[in-house]
Amino acid sequence: GSFARREATRLLTERQWRKQTGENNMINARRGRDCVARIQRYIVTKLGEDWIFLVLLGLTMALVSWSMDYTSAKSLQAYKWMHGELRGNVLIQYLAWVVYPMVLVMFASLFCNIVAPQAIGSGIPELKTILRGVVLKEYLTLKAFVAKVIGLTAGLGSGMPVGKENPCGYTDILTVGCAVGVGCCFGTPLGGVLFSIEVTSTYFAVRNYWRGYFAATFSAFIFRVLSVWNKDAVTITALFRTNFRMDFPFDLQELPAFAIIGISCGFLGAFFVYLNRQVVLVMRRQTALTRFLTKHRLIYPGAVTFVIATLTFPPGFGQFMAGELMPRECINSLFDNFTWTKLSATALPPGLGRSSAWLHPDVSVFLILLLFFVMKFWMSAVSTTMPIPSGAFMPVFILGAAFGRLVGEIMATLFPNGILFDGIVYRILPGGYAVIGAAALTGAVTHTVSTAVICFELTGQISHILPMMVAVILANMVAQGLQPSLYDSIIQVKKLPYLPELSLGHISKYNIFVEDMMVRKVNFLSSQSTYRELGYLLDSTSLKTIPLVDSKESMILLGSIERTELQAISDWWLSAERRVFERGQGTPGQGWESFTFVDEEGGENQTSSMIILSLYCQSPSLLSHWLMQIKAWEEEELDKPISMEEIRIDPSPFQLVERTSLHKTHTLFSLLGLSHAYVTSIGKLVGVVALKEVRSHITQALSLYAESSFSTNDFQHAYREGHLTCMALTQITDDWLK
Repeated sequence: GSFARREATRLLTERQWRKQTGENNMINARRGRDCVARIQRYIVTKLGEDWIFLVLLGLTMALVSWSMDYTSAKSLQAYKWMHGELRGNVLIQYLAWVVYPMVLVMFASLFCNIVAPQAIGSGIPELKTILRGVVLKEYLTLKAFVAKVIGLTAGLGSGMPVGKENPCGYTDILTVGCAVGVGCCFGTPLGGVLFSIEVTSTYFAVRNYWRGYFAATFSAFIFRVLSVWNKDAVTITALFRTNFRMDFPFDLQELPAFAIIGISCGFLGAFFVYLNRQVVLVMRRQTALTRFLTKHRLIYPGAVTFVIATLTFPPGFGQFMAGELMPRECINSLFDNFTWTKLSATALPPGLGRSSAWLHPDVSVFLILLLFFVMKFWMSAVSTTMPIPSGAFMPVFILGAAFGRLVGEIMATLFPNGILFDGIVYRILPGGYAVIGAAALTGAVTHTVSTAVICFELTGQISHILPMMVAVILANMVAQGLQPSLYDSIIQVKKLPYLPELSLGHISKYNIFVEDMMVRKVNFLSSQSTYRELGYLLDSTSLKTIPLVDSKESMILLGSIERTELQAISDWWLSAERRVFERGQGTPGQGWESFTFVDEEGGENQTSSMIILSLYCQSPSLLSHWLMQIKAWEEEELDKPISMEEIRIDPSPFQLVERTSLHKTHTLFSLLGLSHAYVTSIGKLVGVVALKEVRSHITQALSLYAESSFSTNDFQHAYREGHLTCMALTQITDDWLK
């Protein structure tokens, strides 16, 4: 900010000198550079600037995502190799199993805390907030990106139940970046684009469809090509490819079971969001324990990792919940074609692979699946609260797959011979139930239906498209009525300045107007304002834009001016450079006064002090006379009107009229990403409404309106505390009396 301020002052000074002295040599020198720049712009325009950027974005994210996958996979291989090599000594094996993830998680937490604390968490809640027009400082920076990539790689390599979510014209590009991030993470470009639209955009510009699909498809293609090149796959294929039969994947008699999965996942998804939020709220309470954990930031992630690693230790309790399986191994095994209830742990069929971890000679498959689901449920809810970069998509996806597999195995037990249709018996496919459960629970937690598309792309099959859509829609219907999405819950907990949605049933959104919520005392400048008034305004307010009116009497809104513009002209107006020019002592750079105009931080004060000390040593009276002259000159200049022709003015700031309803205001703020709007009456500036006021009225006034039983004291308290305006209070009172 200080650099921008000094640079703006320097440019303004140069512009003044060129205007009044007629220096054309600088203009001539720049003509050559302008010509080269014009040619470059022409070439870029012809090649297609969007295409170039989208290709680079897709390529970069594919390389980053593949590098993260490769590194985390090697880390998990080392983790399992260490566990296998130490099989003879249970104590050392346990220590290695626990210490390895603790080191990685604590490293991720420490690295992010030092480099960029903004990188902690999923990133999607912050992205939703940014896309609503709110500026989150230091979030979209290179430091945050590096911290998120390194921290997320370490977290994935630890084997903890955390997921990989790496989301990266400003608003349009952010939406495309989110689509590329999600699509590249899972190799699902179609689902990535739809998911990014659902979780980040209240209103989506159709022009971004081709950008999102192009970049996400290119990124996913490169990601899979790199996997083939590294011999992780034989050819370009789905990440968790299934081989369900296509001729008759399910029977209509199974639809009630699929519906039960959807409804159950709706309740489970809402409970997951609730549990996650409660863990965060407990950790934020001001207790001795939380203060201790805040002071020692590595203890909480270390303790959580220690507990989870201890419970998943394979020779211990982990043998009853498939603790030895890493996240991707869990998904691959849960999606397989075998029916585990028909298998014996002592005589495993060939090709079972890692699915054997779900079979125990003394414990039923149902109990193992149930224990896995229950334990991983709270583990995932707690793990996603650790101060490391992490996403909840993959852990919840695994939880849904386990729940669906449990229902599928129950169905296979209830119908051991399969389902008879048209004289042919078709056996139950528990793997298909797992796919449906994964889509339903993930959709319930995120409040999206695009998880069904992601599942299609992840498995490479659309055989279960009908039951999957039924389950996802039912899960969303239940979850949305109980809890906000996980991302909205995080926004609420972090108290991000996000504009909440307006419920369809609230009539008051049409009865509350801008005049009820606007700030009437507006700081402004007029065409007759002086530099003294400008200085006072800049010192007394922190507004980023200041309205400009015709006069204090008429208050006709002419436009708005950026604070940086006003700060630059204010600094230049009383600068030594301008004093030298006004006195005709030469060009910039000549005369001792010009030495006070330097670019180094603090250099101006130091140089001025040296000059004052030199004058004081030579002649104190001369110094006093000089200071009095400067003071008199400054006082004279401060009383002059601001030279508006030297300032860039926005002639069309966004305006609302007094009777604009809350519903329309909310729509405009959401659609255009506004941070504030001026309120006018026949062109006259009467107030300003900011995102804060709109958000406050939605969260407070409408929540009070939704209450069915109010007492007179409740009304008086709400109005006295500023929660309700007089008009809104009158409306509520009338409705209540009716």
